[in-house]
Amino acid sequence: RLDESGDLVLLAEQDRSQWSATAIVEGLSWTELALRGDSPTHRYALEAAIAAVHAEAKTAAATDWRQIRQLYDILARVHPSSVVALNRAVAIGMERGPMAGLAVLDALQAHPELERYHLFAAARAEFLRLCHREPEALAAYRIAHQLAGNELEQRFLERRIRQLEVE
Repeated sequence: RLDESGDLVLLAEQDRSQWSATAIVEGLSWTELALRGDSPTHRYALEAAIAAVHAEAKTAAATDWRQIRQLYDILARVHPSSVVALNRAVAIGMERGPMAGLAVLDALQAHPELERYHLFAAARAEFLRLCHREPEALAAYRIAHQLAGNELEQRFLERRIRQLEVE
């Protein structure tokens, strides 16, 4: 999750050949057991299943976003939260395109918990950037930066802001 300089690397940009194959196999077997157990729709079983879909994809482009979105649909029913709604919106955007993800995020803006959540602002910023709405993306990245309390995330957001400022 970090590069050689100690900076944050997004999931989509990670070198998956560096992931621990042994840990993935072990995690997948535990996930399979959880999904076959008495509570396959338990929050942690569903979260493990989402992680498993990411882990099974050989590349970021090969990620089955439809399956991830479907798992978030279930998770949103059995364990609704603003963070689950945010993650579901991101999955929709990855599955159907940034405009679709942005539409769902915009519908979530009324959630007071998300208003002060840096990852909500960062997700909006990223979808706005992908929609070529750079001025709005820049404003959203600045909000995310102000809200972020983690130095690694702040540095990542500063890089995104600088990229948009020069474009």
